Amino acid sequence: METHTKTATVTVNRIPFQQVEQLSQKDIAYATKHPKLRPFYNYDTNLAAFDKVMADKSKDSINRSVLVEVLEAQYDQLEVTEATKANISALSEPTTFTITTAHQPSLATGPLYYIYKIVSAIHLCRSLNKTYPGHRFVPIFVTGGEDHDFEEVNHLHLFNKEIVWENEESGSVGMMKASSLAPVLAQLKEILGDRPTAIEIYQILEKAYTAHDLYSSSTIDLVNQLFGQYGLVVLGMNHPKLKREFIPIMRQELLEQPSQAFVHKATAELEEAGFSGQAHAREINLFYLRDQVRERIVFENDQYEVLNTDHTFTKAELLAELDQHPEHFSPNVVMRPLYQEQILPNLAYIGGGGEIAYWLERKEQFAHFGLNFPMLIRRNSVLWLDAGTQKRMKKLGLEVDDLFVETEALLKRFIKQNTESELSLAEEKEQHQKLFEAIKYKAQEIDPTLAKTVAAEQAKQLNILNQLEGRLMRAEKQKHEVALNQIRSLKEKLFPKNGLQERHDNFLAFYLQHGRGFFDTLLEHLNPLEEGFVVISA
Repeated sequence: METHTKTATVTVNRIPFQQVEQLSQKDIAYATKHPKLRPFYNYDTNLAAFDKVMADKSKDSINRSVLVEVLEAQYDQLEVTEATKANISALSEPTTFTITTAHQPSLATGPLYYIYKIVSAIHLCRSLNKTYPGHRFVPIFVTGGEDHDFEEVNHLHLFNKEIVWENEESGSVGMMKASSLAPVLAQLKEILGDRPTAIEIYQILEKAYTAHDLYSSSTIDLVNQLFGQYGLVVLGMNHPKLKREFIPIMRQELLEQPSQAFVHKATAELEEAGFSGQAHAREINLFYLRDQVRERIVFENDQYEVLNTDHTFTKAELLAELDQHPEHFSPNVVMRPLYQEQILPNLAYIGGGGEIAYWLERKEQFAHFGLNFPMLIRRNSVLWLDAGTQKRMKKLGLEVDDLFVETEALLKRFIKQNTESELSLAEEKEQHQKLFEAIKYKAQEIDPTLAKTVAAEQAKQLNILNQLEGRLMRAEKQKHEVALNQIRSLKEKLFPKNGLQERHDNFLAFYLQHGRGFFDTLLEHLNPLEEGFVVISA
């Protein structure tokens, strides 16, 4: 059932996840607490459950001093707000915990859900700080700079244009040079224009992308400038001192390869429960990471090899490399959650449906390595309706619920609601049915073999009625062609290529209209513990 709230300038509707066709079955199942998924996670998603999570996480050995040291060094070259500085310092205290979200270092934050993840984490920390005043809760954004999927992060969509970062480097995206972003900045400056909000946000982007050598540092700077005032702490995990904390787990993964079996077992159990698996676990779920190189480590012919390179190691050589240079080893999607929970005093991970699906395969893996499995919280999903969209909806007589109806079904509904003619031949079809039933009865009395002939003619005539009904609908559509095209255009704007706005559009278009008010509105309304797809009319 849809819920509805309204403030002076903003209206918020929450649409049941089941009404959103773009969401996967598993995503909806987790978001709506399907009982068949309950064995795959530790905690229910509510504020009261955090008592238990804190007690369990306190048993993990977290090197808080190293974490604070790395964060302080990372922020040494940035403008740090008092809120963020205080949160970093507080992480040294045993009563301080984190709420974490993460994403690849997408260009200028990439799709909107990058922003929604961060806002969801900040909002939850505010709620927890009120609920548990004896503790402190710090929102953490982990930027996945070790990833090498450049094509996934090198573009953004803004005003129906795709801006692409061209770069010939290979290996880890975070280790690429930020200087190659100059053409992207030039494009953005031209597209954004010269209104005050455009000048403001361009200066933020320019500062982030020109003040650092590496793209990972630029990404941290950008997110810090956008959300530092809210106390967000941004963490790049590719650091030797943090990797050193992960050595025992990496050593076991290299020597014993336990993760694959746990993931395969969880995948089989999920499939038995009616849900597909997500991750493909390797025998060794670590990459070897050097400048311009991030390649898989495999064990073949009694030695360890790095695919697509000349790097080979004996067992002794590999362990020596791990002890001396843990930063040369990079976890893949199967190991990254373990690494994150090893170095952070973390209680909950906030992610999208796809991410939660990965985490649901990890519970036994976490238990094997002796780490607490955090609470899994689905981030808020949002559809943002600007003033122009709301005006078009009002003119077309559309409500928020209507936006989640499949386009062709919505067009038919619109025609039926806006026509003075009767377009349905349902009554005539009913009469047709009765007529042929009577004929069939008489035919059977005279010659039973005629029944098939009557049935065939009945089907033929029904098909003609269906065709006529379709022609009536098409004729009526032509009368409303302008309005129908406006509906199609509206749906395409809000659901690009029948996908979700949050998976396509970049935040810059919304920032131009609202400035930091865009973030403030999101922070007020994005509570990740509250169920439903959020529609904000602002």
